[in-house]
Amino acid sequence: MRSPECTAWHPASWQGRPAQQQPTYEDPAALAQVVAELSRLPPIVVSWEIEALRERLAAAQRGQAFLLQGGDCAETFADCESDSIAKKLKILLQMSLVLLHGLKKPIVRVGRMAGQYAKPRSAETESRDGVTLPSFRGDLVNRPEFTAAARRADPQLLLRGYERAALTLNFARALVDGGFADLHHPEYWDLGFVKHAPLKDAYQRIVQSIGDALDFFEGISGRRVHEASLVDFYASHEGLHLLYEQAQTRFIPRQDRWYNLSTHMPWIGMRTAKLDGAHVEFFRGISNPIGIKIGAAMDAAWLQGLIGTLNPQDQPGRLTLIHRFGVRDIESALPKMIDAVRQSGQTVLWVCDPMHGNTETSTAGLKTRRFENILKEVDLAFRIHAEHGSRLGGVHVELTGDDVTECTGGARGLTDADLQRAYRSTVDPRLNHEQALELAMLIAERSQSRRLVHL
Repeated sequence: MRSPECTAWHPASWQGRPAQQQPTYEDPAALAQVVAELSRLPPIVVSWEIEALRERLAAAQRGQAFLLQGGDCAETFADCESDSIAKKLKILLQMSLVLLHGLKKPIVRVGRMAGQYAKPRSAETESRDGVTLPSFRGDLVNRPEFTAAARRADPQLLLRGYERAALTLNFARALVDGGFADLHHPEYWDLGFVKHAPLKDAYQRIVQSIGDALDFFEGISGRRVHEASLVDFYASHEGLHLLYEQAQTRFIPRQDRWYNLSTHMPWIGMRTAKLDGAHVEFFRGISNPIGIKIGAAMDAAWLQGLIGTLNPQDQPGRLTLIHRFGVRDIESALPKMIDAVRQSGQTVLWVCDPMHGNTETSTAGLKTRRFENILKEVDLAFRIHAEHGSRLGGVHVELTGDDVTECTGGARGLTDADLQRAYRSTVDPRLNHEQALELAMLIAERSQSRRLVHL
């Protein structure tokens, strides 16, 4: 088999490779018509935004910035309403403010939103009471109700997904451009239900400290800090449904490159990262910064093959490796991956996803994650990278701005018994607002402690 680097690339060249996790449509002609329509619609993002993000990720590679990537495991079309979008943006802004204060470096804010509508599944079908139907693959593909009609892959949902992604990002941009993200006015971000007093008080002290610092600088300089008034915000999603991604991929003549304009930063999941697979073939030709999820099942040769295929010129800011080992495997698996990247001679941005490797089942049969395991994996990631001469440059977290009860632990000490109260996720459990803010505070606090130790 010819290596990907030696073959010609175009947005549909992936169709000559084995494609994992792709739905089956009953009417190919209807699907082709929808893909053609998507190809004519305006892009959701533009190339200069993508290039700006790549430069910021390159800074994070150098240790001059830190990536905060967060949002829902799987967005739903029902989430496309103003209050839900504003809450997600608020929690990301609050977390970034805390991290900025603790890490003393710029925070690159990337939401898992405006396109996270498709999900990989471990099985093609689902059975209930003797009835077997196709698995629910997210709102981009089919519907969650357990009926034959709902579980049929509907190409029209690709258009609905495009529309809702565009609406979501447009509203988020309007909020940011209108001053919603101005560090001078963090009161705009109040979510209203932080009930744990020490957590709320600690956040208010951080807000006050940053406000005082801004007032002091602007007072002696006589000018406003522009970077504090206008915060950049970017979108990301798993580039899973290849026809959807292909339809929004355009050649930009002034850049002389192909870009996937459905999002700023798409990523490849573990299930679709085969070297000879369709997803790697598609991703190698687009110029976006891209992420790769890596876990304990990936060996050094596989990882090095992905790095060489997806970033043969070692472009700064191009590759983000999002490791998701879980607390049980990170100490044995991460050092091997760090060594593999070092042997490749390439530079990547290392990011910790402490969510996926720590999923377990509650006593009531619900998928959940323990806050203490999430925090421990982040702590271990910082330590292991430092011990191996590497650098952790970001975190990737599944979270929501809503007051859900899906992960146990945290400041309110949620238990398995609390999960039933407000368990709303249709796929994976998310940190609620308090837990997400607490995680950011603990990362910032422990980073300050590590810095003092080295002084």
